[in-house]
Amino acid sequence: MNNDFIDSKCIQQLIAGDESAFTLVYELYAEKVYRLAFRFLKDREQSEEIVQEAFIKLWLNKEKLSAEGNLWLYIFVITKRLSINALRQICKSTDLTEKLLHEIKHQDNTTEEDVLLRDLEQYADKVIATLPRQQKMVYMLSRDKGLSHKEIAEQLQISPNTVKNHIVEALKTLKAQLKYSDFICILFFFIRP
Repeated sequence: MNNDFIDSKCIQQLIAGDESAFTLVYELYAEKVYRLAFRFLKDREQSEEIVQEAFIKLWLNKEKLSAEGNLWLYIFVITKRLSINALRQICKSTDLTEKLLHEIKHQDNTTEEDVLLRDLEQYADKVIATLPRQQKMVYMLSRDKGLSHKEIAEQLQISPNTVKNHIVEALKTLKAQLKYSDFICILFFFIRP
């Protein structure tokens, strides 16, 4: 057996509940599952959780496997589904969405990921450009210039609470637009095994 392929005998053993076959599959594919999840999530801890969930699903559904099937393809599909579900959860949380965008910016990206990042940033810039003038200014001073709420309030001569409200509203708009955009689909398309 080479390093990239599990033969039908091993799959049959796995279907029968052989833990050593499961261990072999885990050892062969766990790192690939992690890398795939990380491409989606850009978060080590979440990617490690996806690895655990993917192999738990594999074990719980082992009787549904085909001994002649492509086991990596089965694990790959499970991993993508789990990762997409995790992304959906991230999109429901402003803090997690912002963390994902931050992590995407700070990862060493492949050429495809660089293209996706530029497209995502351009889309976010277009959404930001549609914000009301003062909301846009507050958001940009906070996110681009890194100013605190107090510094922005002093510079624009508004209250810190108004600054906070503008940022919250800007993030809600960004989150809603990203949620309904095609970028989740683009992520799915660009991320290959």
